[in-house]
Amino acid sequence: MASHDYTFHSHWRTPGTCEEVYDLLARAEDLPRWWPSVYLQVSLLQPGRPDGLGREVSLLTRGRLPYRLRWSFRVTEVDRPRGFALEAWGDFVGQGRWTFRQDGPEVDIVYRWEIRAEKPLLRHLSWLMKPLFAANHRWAMRLGERSLRLELARRREEAARRHHAAPTVS
Repeated sequence: MASHDYTFHSHWRTPGTCEEVYDLLARAEDLPRWWPSVYLQVSLLQPGRPDGLGREVSLLTRGRLPYRLRWSFRVTEVDRPRGFALEAWGDFVGQGRWTFRQDGPEVDIVYRWEIRAEKPLLRHLSWLMKPLFAANHRWAMRLGERSLRLELARRREEAARRHHAAPTVS
């Protein structure tokens, strides 16, 4: 493995359903709204098929460290609601896979991210800064889990308000 290759395994657990989690993570264009600490800008390049396969997205992201990453991804596999896979290119190149598993009232979420840093700063300093860059990724993912939980709760509250506000038919 080259010094600028990275493999990350993130594990989240949240109340909800696989369908809720899938719907939220599959709509990348909404990431800046509910995960603003990391996702600064997202643009849809290609919508892909109705199930999302082939969807292409361009992103501008940041971490805790003072640099930004420009990258894109294409959805390469769809297994609704159990997960999806993507291929990334730009400031890093590689593959990611989201996997969702229902466990009672909660969802186990696993993200496997295998990338090669291509941004010159990351590529040239990985030999020295790899632990710091890895910590930066873990920071971003911790915020992602927290943001996901908050967004799922917000959506449930909004649905409950709509349900209670709906007029009853006699």
